Amino acid sequence: MDETEPQDEPTSPVPYEPAQPPVVEQPEQPIGYARPQPSVVEPAAATISARPAAGQHLRTAGSALVNWWRAVSIEALCVAVLWLIGLEILRVPLAPAWALVAGLMAFVPNVGGVIALIGPTFSVLVTGKDLERLAFLLGIYAIIVVIDQLVLQPWLMKKTTRVPIWASILVPIVLGIVIPFWGVLLAPPLLAIVYAFRKPKAPRVG
Repeated sequence: MDETEPQDEPTSPVPYEPAQPPVVEQPEQPIGYARPQPSVVEPAAATISARPAAGQHLRTAGSALVNWWRAVSIEALCVAVLWLIGLEILRVPLAPAWALVAGLMAFVPNVGGVIALIGPTFSVLVTGKDLERLAFLLGIYAIIVVIDQLVLQPWLMKKTTRVPIWASILVPIVLGIVIPFWGVLLAPPLLAIVYAFRKPKAPRVG
């Protein structure tokens, strides 16, 4: 007896479904574009007038006077040290006190040096009337005056107030002739103020 072959059962047709396009998620920010920045409103710059205010002039003059006072104070200290060294060499009594007086008299032009000489001269004459020591004292006074007027004061004025050395030497002489005493007294602070308002020269390139 022949075996019957199994017959395939008919399958139901599959309904045709069209392919769906792939879903592409959109990025939050487009690629290749910068993220937008929040707008910043800059405040309007304050307008600067061409002419400086009066307060600025006062500050400039005040700083010039402070620098001048600093230079005079250093000068007085140096004068006191020079007097102390000279008086100690001559063994003048009360040398530290007279040196302190000489330092204070450095603030007084013209007559300050003469007043500083009175005390040591009196001490030398009282202790023995040694004319040789008195001559050495006058020589020390002359050396200190030259060092103070031609070296210390011009150099300190140049360092602290930018006043040229030639101006520190010549202007007090000229003003002393035009206005006796007051010209020499007012010349250093006036020079400090004048040169404080002058612009420094630009350095040369090359």
